[in-house]
Amino acid sequence: MWYIDVIRQVLQEQELSQQAFADALGVNQTTVSQWLLGRKKPGYDSILLLYEKFGIEPNLLFGIEK
Repeated sequence: MWYIDVIRQVLQEQELSQQAFADALGVNQTTVSQWLLGRKKPGYDSILLLYEKFGIEPNLLFGIEK
């Protein structure tokens, strides 16, 4: 799942913990963990915040090339 790789890359590049990343998005750390394990997908609101806070385009999250 593309979004897992993208989120991992952001965490690594920004040197963020899952908690700091979750705080930036206004979600629980457990939610971020579930995304990284592939048990959940980011919802619409989280996708919008990923774009606004980290510049991650929604298409990139789901492996859609322009």
